[in-house]
Amino acid sequence: MRLVFFVVLSLLLLFIDARFKYLESTRTVISIIVYPFQRLTTLPGMVWQEVSVHFETQSHLLGENTRLREQHSVDAAQLNQLQVLQVENAQLLRLSEMPQRVGYPMQMAEVIYVERDIFKRKVIINKGAQANVQMGQVVIDDVGVVGQVTRVYPWLSEVTLLTDKDHAVPVQVLRNGIRSVVFGSGDIGQLALRYMPISSDIQSGDVLVTSGIDGTYPAGLPVARVIKIERDPAYPFARITCEPMAGADRHRYLLIVSGLPQLPPRPEAESNEKTKAAGKPEKP
Repeated sequence: MRLVFFVVLSLLLLFIDARFKYLESTRTVISIIVYPFQRLTTLPGMVWQEVSVHFETQSHLLGENTRLREQHSVDAAQLNQLQVLQVENAQLLRLSEMPQRVGYPMQMAEVIYVERDIFKRKVIINKGAQANVQMGQVVIDDVGVVGQVTRVYPWLSEVTLLTDKDHAVPVQVLRNGIRSVVFGSGDIGQLALRYMPISSDIQSGDVLVTSGIDGTYPAGLPVARVIKIERDPAYPFARITCEPMAGADRHRYLLIVSGLPQLPPRPEAESNEKTKAAGKPEKP
């Protein structure tokens, strides 16, 4: 009887609520009262879910950061290699134009060793006697004179840079044609123009090119630029400092100049030979 009573009561209440909406306000009040208890019961689950998502997200971000750092290192290395290749390609393109500009046969060589002695300015290139390289041949880059072949091996050659302290190059001032000789100072970035009187018409910024009068260096190749002039009346010669225009310490590929015209012997030597042939005593 109780079950039947409560079932009938429930059905009656459902009918009244569905028909006349009498319990709407009651249900709203009850839901407001029950809501804090519902939140309390679901709070542990929500906290656990948030903590799990936090640690999962953090772990994913750490892994992603590690992967991105590794990828950045790889990309940076590839970018550096690309930049090096671009610089080398640009220099090789300029080197390929040098034979037409200079007018002499040339062959390309690669720098493979650098002299370990800090007081010597020499490099080793990968061309030697098998490539018909000879002592005394001039070595240039895409800008100007680098040095001269001073020793030849079967497959290698030694090049003495023009900045070596024992090296000298006949030059002339491009602006006015004054001839002189520029000497190496042992410093990769400095040359010395010696024995020039203090009254010489030399200015800072003058470009020095090979004069071509010795038969070794082709005429007109850039050698150095005047950067400093010291004129002291107490000394007969000015102290002139130059910087080399070629980049022997920067470039990997160089050109070996060959086929320079042979100059006739000096008149003094020829005169001495004629004197010997005639049986006359030589001049002192």
